[in-house]
Amino acid sequence: MPPPELEHLDVVIVGAGLSGIGAAYYLQREHPRRSYAILEARAASGGTWDLFRYPGVRSDSDLHTFGYEFRPWRDERSIADGPAILTYLRETAAEHGIDRAVRYHHRVVAVHWSTPQARWRVEIERADTGERTALTCAWLFCAGGYYRYDEGYTPAFEGVEGFRGTVVHPQAWPEELDYAGKRVVIIGSGATAVTILPAMAGTAAHVTMLQRTPTYILPAPSRDALAARLRRLLGPERAHRAVRRFNIARQRAIWRFCQQHPHTARRLIRWVNAKQLPEGYPVDEHFNPPYHPWDQRLCLVPDGDLFRALRKGTASVVTGRIAGFTETGVRLESGEELPADVVVTATGLNVQAFGGVAISVDGTPVHLPGTLAYKGVMLSGVPNLAYAMGYTNSSWTLKIGLLCEYFCRVLAHMDAHGYDVCRPEPADPGMATRPLLDFGAGYIQRALDLLPRQGDRAPWLTSMSYHSDVKLLRHGRIADPELHFAARA
Repeated sequence: MPPPELEHLDVVIVGAGLSGIGAAYYLQREHPRRSYAILEARAASGGTWDLFRYPGVRSDSDLHTFGYEFRPWRDERSIADGPAILTYLRETAAEHGIDRAVRYHHRVVAVHWSTPQARWRVEIERADTGERTALTCAWLFCAGGYYRYDEGYTPAFEGVEGFRGTVVHPQAWPEELDYAGKRVVIIGSGATAVTILPAMAGTAAHVTMLQRTPTYILPAPSRDALAARLRRLLGPERAHRAVRRFNIARQRAIWRFCQQHPHTARRLIRWVNAKQLPEGYPVDEHFNPPYHPWDQRLCLVPDGDLFRALRKGTASVVTGRIAGFTETGVRLESGEELPADVVVTATGLNVQAFGGVAISVDGTPVHLPGTLAYKGVMLSGVPNLAYAMGYTNSSWTLKIGLLCEYFCRVLAHMDAHGYDVCRPEPADPGMATRPLLDFGAGYIQRALDLLPRQGDRAPWLTSMSYHSDVKLLRHGRIADPELHFAARA
């Protein structure tokens, strides 16, 4: 008796987070007759915003640009907390029926492309039962982001096993953790650390942010006064469009200013910091990074909450290198010891491209560092696969929306010409290449050898400019000598 035929879908979206829900919306809107499913390894939708439960978890971009272009952000807070963002994502999915397309506990472990069949075979492991299943699809859309969901990054610390307190990583925050009246040391100074500090400072005895090097930090209002006025005047839909355009332009202007005038930008940020900190505070010791603004992501703190905690004395910042743990705290190379009952290792993420899925084409494994990113959405030599990777210098979702539009335009082009296969291939195999993400953050630098690369010319450049991507992805031609189409033989 022949084995049962596998279920076949037009598109499989991997991941039911911000990017996956967005991809499903655009696919439904532009190609309502195409069949699709969202495969989600976890038991709930929301991705990052369901996973992270640490105190104060929130966005580090305004929600008028971090939210979807097609669904207005109606909350008064422009910089919102994790639960509000998760509600927004799930309401968006429910409003458009996307939630009915999600298959939970479906972890994609491998995908195999067959040129004769012009389709992918998707190998799935049920996260709840361990059962192995499979299906096939014409297109894969990888929307799982770029970091590992099952573990964060924690460097090795000498003596940590002898520490009598509690060590937690923000990515695996225990719900039962009680830090009331306790001394807390947060290791790190990135977006997660500057979020956790003010959230814990009101309850803990004292919170110390221990950083190896400072980070650029700026206060920003949590509520957008312009958005509130425009909602009253124009209504939510028109106000959302206007505020979104304004904020996109403002983000770009700030980034360009920092790139073109780094020394002036550094002085301005220092001036703002000094105004926020207590008189006589050692600003240059703790808030003067060794790199230029926006060489790494600039951290926003809503309503200056971190600076407020420092002014109140409920929190402090220490800059130094860790020598190791003691039974009662963290010892620095300077000899100083920071007493602690709880240590939070806000030391970053582990990058994992495509969720760690094994990819092969006609039986040959795909070595990601050997591929080039085509327009930041497809990979050289890999047919019918798109992926979602947002901006590092502005709101992630701005790029996601544009590449989803581009993906749908590619599908329409294939329909119009009777194509089944789409495969990017560089005309010059010897083209000079560079890392996919030109970004100084530690979690990116640690993973550069695991990621695809980009070329030195279009269309093999990964743009970090929204306005350039509008021209390229929304309005640019699909037909391209380096994007090869074919019908199934």
